[in-house]
Amino acid sequence: MTETLYYILWVGGTIILTIVLMKVVAVITKRSFARAAVKLNMDPTNYSFLKNAINFIVILMAVILLFNKIPALKSIGNTVLAGAGILAAAIGFASQQAFSNIISGVFMIIFKPFRVGDFIQAETNTGWVEEITLRHTIIRSPENRRIIVPNAIISSETIVNSSYNDEDIKVFIEVGISYRSDIDKAMQILREEAEKHPSMIDKRTKQEKKNGDSPIWIKVVQLAESSVVIRAAVWGKDQPASFGMKCDILKSTKERFDKEGIEIPFPYHNVIIKQQ
Repeated sequence: MTETLYYILWVGGTIILTIVLMKVVAVITKRSFARAAVKLNMDPTNYSFLKNAINFIVILMAVILLFNKIPALKSIGNTVLAGAGILAAAIGFASQQAFSNIISGVFMIIFKPFRVGDFIQAETNTGWVEEITLRHTIIRSPENRRIIVPNAIISSETIVNSSYNDEDIKVFIEVGISYRSDIDKAMQILREEAEKHPSMIDKRTKQEKKNGDSPIWIKVVQLAESSVVIRAAVWGKDQPASFGMKCDILKSTKERFDKEGIEIPFPYHNVIIKQQ
């Protein structure tokens, strides 16, 4: 009974020590990374991945220590080692996907197709990268939902990174007007509404500014069945700001069109009835 109590206390102490050690290592790593991030301009992706890797190593060492210290577990370990060949094959087959996720996570940290905080659009998911762990990447969707994607899957997808190097986003705003409306007037209204929006970014070159060119590119892009489609290209500082800017410009443009007699037509069709 005394020996059993000893081993129970030993296991409990090891678990508590492991948890405390993980907390201490996490605090030390976070502080060290915070100082290094300021000096070396590092991104938080490295800290997140390093924290998870250290936690994994600490837990693995605790498990090995328990197996070596407790006779019952040690005998199980010896039995397991006796069939190491079969076990290794079984574990290798079962954990193939897990190792693939870990390796993919390491590659993402090294080559950095995206970082924590980036807004990305993958083939199946869109949102902000919140964390990159050993096995998966956590994405926060625009609906504030957390999407957990295995690293092996997201690393094989085509990623559109709206935050890579340059966060400025060009949005296209299209409006259809009737064939009877004044095209030049409609284009001028759309240009004015876009230029006065506070989120609009002036991306003109020095020469374009010298020439007096407008920061808003606007053209007629389509002669549709019931409307003339005009498109404006407007720059915003990032994905959320650009989306909000587009919504605001569409609203203010519609209000200006109503006041100044520019018609946005309903789609319609001509029906010809022939009588024999």
